[in-house]
Amino acid sequence: MKLISFKQSLIAFGVLLTLGSCDTDEKLDVKGDGVVLENNFYKNETEAYSGLVAAYDKIGVFAGTYPQSPLLFLNSASDDFYAGGSTSGDQPGLQVASNYTVTATNIPPELWSNYYQGIFRCNIMLQKLPNVPMDAAKKARFTAEVKALRAYYYFDAVRMFKNIPLILVPLTASEVPNVLQVAPGLVYAQIEKDLSEAINDLPITLPTSELGRFTKGAATALLGKVYLYDNKKAEAVTQLALVNGTPGGTSSFGYKLMPHFADLWNHANKFNSESIFEISYSDKSNADWGNFNTGNDEGNVAAQLMGIRDYHRTDAGIAALLPDYINGWGFCVVTTQLATAMQGDPRFASTIMNVGALRGNTSIPLDKPDPTRLITYTDSYQETGYHFIKYMPVNADIKAANPFLNFSINTYIIRLADTYLLEAEALGGTGARAQALLDAVRTRAGLTSVPVSLDAIQNERRLELAGEGHRWYDLVRTGQAAAKLAFKGFAAGKNEAFPIPYSEFNNTKIVQNPGYN
Repeated sequence: MKLISFKQSLIAFGVLLTLGSCDTDEKLDVKGDGVVLENNFYKNETEAYSGLVAAYDKIGVFAGTYPQSPLLFLNSASDDFYAGGSTSGDQPGLQVASNYTVTATNIPPELWSNYYQGIFRCNIMLQKLPNVPMDAAKKARFTAEVKALRAYYYFDAVRMFKNIPLILVPLTASEVPNVLQVAPGLVYAQIEKDLSEAINDLPITLPTSELGRFTKGAATALLGKVYLYDNKKAEAVTQLALVNGTPGGTSSFGYKLMPHFADLWNHANKFNSESIFEISYSDKSNADWGNFNTGNDEGNVAAQLMGIRDYHRTDAGIAALLPDYINGWGFCVVTTQLATAMQGDPRFASTIMNVGALRGNTSIPLDKPDPTRLITYTDSYQETGYHFIKYMPVNADIKAANPFLNFSINTYIIRLADTYLLEAEALGGTGARAQALLDAVRTRAGLTSVPVSLDAIQNERRLELAGEGHRWYDLVRTGQAAAKLAFKGFAAGKNEAFPIPYSEFNNTKIVQNPGYN
């Protein structure tokens, strides 16, 4: 995870891990006195810890890269959001996801390469750790964390691209051209193996200084989710039940639903009782355009991109206590489909802002009085009047010289409401426990019970987890994508996987996904 303590340690040791997607002859550059080759590194626990830092670092790209954030890309591809931005040409990598014109040459290549950079770093660690002289218990924990990280990277990669290589050891230059893709089932089997082996050597709880690292509960939750995607529902139930415990209560791992849905989006409530796996971002790195995406970035950039363009409160808006949101860049405009689905739901207020209504009568010029005008803003491309606010910064969040790249707003990867609904689905959407799991999520939201069913669970996932990066995956795995995304141009038999970037075909045997040739 992008823990500030991790990154500071890495900088302090003077180590920069450099590699590309399946890069070879990896080096660890030490500033000042030359180059330390990878073969001469990992001599002690300190250097092993630096390798662990590097293995974790790629997890932060979820919301911390510009513009190829998986969070923004997946939201744009879903039925809940348009890419937005200033124009149809603003960040083309997001626009092509939103309108399903994505090809091998216009998909952001980092969506693929970042996962394989993470995998490569994990493979190096798993090769080196057995020979590092260090405390045995700590070595076992490092090994478990790296296996869990490799599983995480592969899980995202196989869900996004489906037909991918399964690389488990560092590759030499001569081996790279012969890498082949494998059946998705083999990737899932390796993910399940890595997580199963990792769980026992991971801690149940973490001290404050280590928050963001893998725990036993996080790996168990991820394994349960993987089993569900792999259609191993009984195994999924077993793992997810361990994480969830009694619906509405506190599980053996210490997880408990936050009392109020809005509490989840108070950005001060980091690593709360509902958080199972969370990415930590920082405003301490002072990343700037000159050093961005070079290892210096630690902030939540997606928060800036999803902000409302030229947002400004009028005096009436200030009196009405509307949030003092930053001026954002207008990406991930909420579709009317999601806004309509959430009308009357108490979670609407923490998920969506109806900026169109707050702007008042647009026929009245801005220099004329309008008592209904509480805010002003500039329309995004494909503006609907609805904007996503779960991760929206306010001006008080600005701490760094360049705030755009340095917002300290964490993002959830897995939280308890997610695992409640996953378990209810794995149970077949029927029975007393599935009903109790669904009811717990709805009760916390201030809603009454509805009869449990697979449809009810999927509807609840959409409303509860809106904008958190799950929706596109949910639609694809449940077979609903073609129908739900038809209005965006989704093609059945093709768009269930994204195209492999063109750059990956250079001197390799990689084969493109069906429909993209």
